[in-house]
Amino acid sequence: MSLKTTLNNRLFITTIALLIGLAVGVSYDKQFGELSRIPHSTQDSSTQDSSNQHSAAMHNPSQNQSAATNEQSSASNEQTTNEPLYWVAPMDDNYRRDKPGKSPMGMDLVPVYAQAKRNAEEGVVKINPSVVNNLGVRTAKVSYARLDNQINTVGVITYNEDKLSHIHPRIAGWIEKLYIKATGDLVEKGQPLYELYSPELVNAQEEYLLTLAANDKRLIAASENRLKALHIPQEVLNEIKSTKQVKQHVMFTAPQSGFVKDLNIREGFYVELGTKLFSIGDLSQVWVEAEVFERQYRKIHQGDKVSMNLDYLPEHVWQGEVDYIYPILDAETRTVRVRLRFQNPDLSLKPNMFAQVTIHDSNDQQQLLIPKEALIRTGKQDRVVLALNEGEFKSITVKIGNQDAEHIEVLSGLNEGDKIVVSAQFLIDSESSKTSDFLRMSAIDSVSEPANEKKVWTQARIEKVMLNHRMVTMTHQAIDEWDWPEMTMDFIVSENVDISQLENGLSLHVEISQRENGENILSNIHIMAGMGDMESMDEMEDMNDSDDTSSSARVNGVVNSIDKAAKQVNISRGPIEKWGREAATMDFVVSPLLSIDAFKKEQSIDFTFAIIDGEFIITTLHNREGK
Repeated sequence: MSLKTTLNNRLFITTIALLIGLAVGVSYDKQFGELSRIPHSTQDSSTQDSSNQHSAAMHNPSQNQSAATNEQSSASNEQTTNEPLYWVAPMDDNYRRDKPGKSPMGMDLVPVYAQAKRNAEEGVVKINPSVVNNLGVRTAKVSYARLDNQINTVGVITYNEDKLSHIHPRIAGWIEKLYIKATGDLVEKGQPLYELYSPELVNAQEEYLLTLAANDKRLIAASENRLKALHIPQEVLNEIKSTKQVKQHVMFTAPQSGFVKDLNIREGFYVELGTKLFSIGDLSQVWVEAEVFERQYRKIHQGDKVSMNLDYLPEHVWQGEVDYIYPILDAETRTVRVRLRFQNPDLSLKPNMFAQVTIHDSNDQQQLLIPKEALIRTGKQDRVVLALNEGEFKSITVKIGNQDAEHIEVLSGLNEGDKIVVSAQFLIDSESSKTSDFLRMSAIDSVSEPANEKKVWTQARIEKVMLNHRMVTMTHQAIDEWDWPEMTMDFIVSENVDISQLENGLSLHVEISQRENGENILSNIHIMAGMGDMESMDEMEDMNDSDDTSSSARVNGVVNSIDKAAKQVNISRGPIEKWGREAATMDFVVSPLLSIDAFKKEQSIDFTFAIIDGEFIITTLHNREGK
């Protein structure tokens, strides 16, 4: 290359550089000129800052580009945050998908967002105010008050055994004369009861007369003591001593006043030593035998006040007290007997009458109380739903103590002034117990996908997983809809199924799709959560009594097999119209409220089942009348 050519090239490059620099200078001068047109009062205060910014921009033009990039990144992050993380089944938070679809129960999957997921992880559920109103949510404050520890029970009026005398002869003989005629006769103390003839008693009198004739004081005292031991009245002794005559018939008198009970003799009866003739009971004071439950035992103390009324005289209330608490618990009824004492001056209380009694606790100490309806009993723990901020709720565990008809004592878990939910808490608690279920409270509409293939749900067991081929070998139950018997087959695993969840020996519910070319596809799965100990009877009763039918259905079916050890039955059920589910054969767990013996093989049944923690639980069996 020649020197001239080199100089021309350099000149051209220099010219281009000058033109670019001039353009840049004009551009910045124009921008600065725009700033110079700001009113003077503002310009004075910002001149230095503007100059510095201008200078910094001249020396570091990449700063403006970085700021723009940050703004774009922030907007992108905000948009990403509003996108769902995944979709989840409303009834099983273990069933997750990366796009909208259907759950194994035919329900639309609901999206889970980042913020909702954070709230769910904290156990907080946020409900739309309109939904709160529709649910009828009511709240109450936790406060200190005195428990009304009165115990209501029933009892039976009995004789006061402290004032009950049993009449027995102490010598054999014949009843020559009976002065009382029937059970229930009223007798006074000292009144004649019966006359007895006894040869042995005659001999004892003759010996007494002989000792009197001998004038031996020691023998006289011994003979008198023998007659007294035979219950000879003192008046009879005095008469024998004065008349020196033996009485063939000796009269016996009443030891106390009262009513005759259990009269077992008549005139002419021969009675032996120890024979029970009858009893005499004083009804001026009576006992009431009542029973209280095991959990109420420690609330009762001797001397506690008791009120009582009877059905035949409801306007009158008797006042008494706890006389004695029996130390033994009845193993069959799990109750403790309590003896109550009542005065009966007008004799209106009769033995064997039934009575309603109320035992009043004398403890005046105040406890931290919540309404009884706010408590959720699960068998494993006790919970309440805590109302936080507006529309936010959280289910928490509490430890409870004593209770009365309306309130329950809280030992731990709550503080005075806390606000708790007292209605619709069971639904909110179920939401607060599951991560995904919170979203059933929102107004989000899920996108449903039409089913284009022949599909059926059944229970199966994974025998082998072939990850490289996306296939599984599994043994499924008989599928009556397709006339398939129970057998082991290979299935292609659909792309929307997470094959990593499958492992050898896993039992689960599967959806099998059959394409037009006869190819069988494992199109959906439902891995059942382990039940462990099922919920308590109080929760099953709450499920049966609940008006919420979103997780329960009534259907007809035929029992195929029964597993008594696991309390499971295999049933071919009919279609469920409200869920859009076709007929299927599946396993059901029998509620602890029902007996497994109520199910018979090949029996046609009408039943209601509920979905609890992913399991299908039979909660009710209906008879032919639908009851």
